[in-house]
Amino acid sequence: MTNYIKEYEDAFLAPYAMKSSLSKGRVYSEQEHPYRSCYQRDRDRIIHCAAFRRLEYKTQVFVNHEGDYYRTRLTHTLEVSQIARTIAYRLRLNGDLVEAIALAHDLGHTPFGHSGEDALDELMANYGGFNHNLQGLRIVDFLEEHYPEFPGLNLSWEVREGIAKHSSFYDEGAEVESLQPDKMPSLETQVVDIADEIAYNNHDIDDGLASGLITETALKKVFLWSSAEKEVHQRYKKIQGKLKQYQIIRMLIDKQVTNLIQETEARIKKTKIKSVEDCRNLGFKIVSFSKDMEALRLPLKDFLMTNLYRNYRVVRMAHKAKRFIKDLFEVYLHSPEQLPQDAFSKIKQSEGTRRVICDYIAGMTDRYALDEYKKLFDPYEKV
Repeated sequence: MTNYIKEYEDAFLAPYAMKSSLSKGRVYSEQEHPYRSCYQRDRDRIIHCAAFRRLEYKTQVFVNHEGDYYRTRLTHTLEVSQIARTIAYRLRLNGDLVEAIALAHDLGHTPFGHSGEDALDELMANYGGFNHNLQGLRIVDFLEEHYPEFPGLNLSWEVREGIAKHSSFYDEGAEVESLQPDKMPSLETQVVDIADEIAYNNHDIDDGLASGLITETALKKVFLWSSAEKEVHQRYKKIQGKLKQYQIIRMLIDKQVTNLIQETEARIKKTKIKSVEDCRNLGFKIVSFSKDMEALRLPLKDFLMTNLYRNYRVVRMAHKAKRFIKDLFEVYLHSPEQLPQDAFSKIKQSEGTRRVICDYIAGMTDRYALDEYKKLFDPYEKV
């Protein structure tokens, strides 16, 4: 690694930040790049991989064909990255590591959001199950093919740890023995976890309002929203419509990020952590909202769960998606020869037919899965 990156990190990063010069390295040794740190290289490898591009057409809440306004996994990922980098720089953490983890945190997601993941987990119940964090690791460790020297992307230990241990209100981390599952994740990983929740909640409000599934009138009953709305009206007397909604959501994000930074700084001071290992050995996460903010956020999360995620239209699409996934899986399982040749050829080289089919379906976009379903089940569709 070039001296100027090390000099920058030594001068500006906090002692509890993860410095690239102290990385645990890669599974396959590589020569350092002359002017990029290992985390900068990881970020670039993630951006250029096929799984990252496919996020553009994978569901967040609304299936891709429902409209091009709604968030996808890709736009969500970019929002998480932006929020996480802001937090990281204020806390003097490694922004390059944070960005790499943020860009990779959803690589393992299936088409059709969590319903697709649930379907594959059921289908693989007796064969290792399905967890999108573990699938993200499979992608970066084995499934992406870019380099003749090694399989996968050969990412650094710390980015791989961030993918495996990613957890939030909506996601559960995965235990991988080589990634110290008994220890707390780095502060950089913890920042991405919380940024994911902030992005998720606030852009789902935006998409929910755009879809008409939730209304401003209903949101007024949520204190966090109503208090932000009051502040927006005090600042902009005659603001209305989409512009007002945007300003309220912007304020909600700002309030949560500010509270998170202040509370985390207080926790860092209280715990007196001086190194990355201090953080890992604490037994609890440091990056957190205050108790007051958590109490304010809970009604908002409950509101979204009741009025958006459990709305009959969203539930219908979720169950329909699970049927798509299960039908596709059963067709391939009954006759694997219907898989594309590059997928079919992996059956004898891997953990077996079911895992190859699982990998293939998990890698599909919403649009590709729907097209494949038509080809296999619609007698009038060309195959």
